[in-house]
Amino acid sequence: MTEPILFTVDRGLARITLNRPERLNAFDAETGRAWARITAEAVSRDDVGAVLIDAAGPSFCAGGDVRAMVEMDSGAAMTELAGVINDGILSLTASERPVAVAAQGTTVGGGLGILLAGDYAVVGEGSKLGSLYASMGLTPDLSVSAQLARAVGERRALQLVLSERTLSGAEAVEWGLAAEAVPDAEVGARAEAVARGWLAGAASAYGRAKRLVRDAALRSMPEQLAEEARSIGAAYGTADAQRLTRAFAARSSRA
Repeated sequence: MTEPILFTVDRGLARITLNRPERLNAFDAETGRAWARITAEAVSRDDVGAVLIDAAGPSFCAGGDVRAMVEMDSGAAMTELAGVINDGILSLTASERPVAVAAQGTTVGGGLGILLAGDYAVVGEGSKLGSLYASMGLTPDLSVSAQLARAVGERRALQLVLSERTLSGAEAVEWGLAAEAVPDAEVGARAEAVARGWLAGAASAYGRAKRLVRDAALRSMPEQLAEEARSIGAAYGTADAQRLTRAFAARSSRA
């Protein structure tokens, strides 16, 4: 039986691959459980410095599997499944592992939440990204209401969730959903290069920076400044920081 999500670790990079291309990598119950389990493992392993989320086939993620949804016997079952998938999203967003996303093709519905769980998204120039919940009589889930407005602003978030509009890859970058739009065939390679770049530098520093930014909304200004001060002090004591700051200082002295 084909696994709905693949997981490998190679030289510090955990790769999580959505693997239901015949269903546009949409989530059913089995996929949701695998997602929660694999994301928790990825961010807890000592040999993982960065995470890459990608997908098999021509599309990234179409959110929930509608065929599986119609077989659910109650709204409570839907709520339970969303909660399981949310556990995986929280594993990623709460971790100190920077997360890159390679999102080619279609990313809609809850797929937006999976994309937003990453910290640096690369999309294809031919990509289409949108909400499309209301067209099925549903409301945003999988962190879309929690993260979309933070990424693109409230007014633009409302434009997406209150219409059937989809964004191109270039528009996704312009709006702030993605960091880069590249030729469709290059999405995976570019996202991996970003993640490998973190690993080649000081992945722990990127992870701490990610945490500072993601948690800023939870703190007052004085609390955030105090956390910044604590974090930079902790970072400065690491071997990576000592090596990289000395190298930077040496280059500056020669300039």
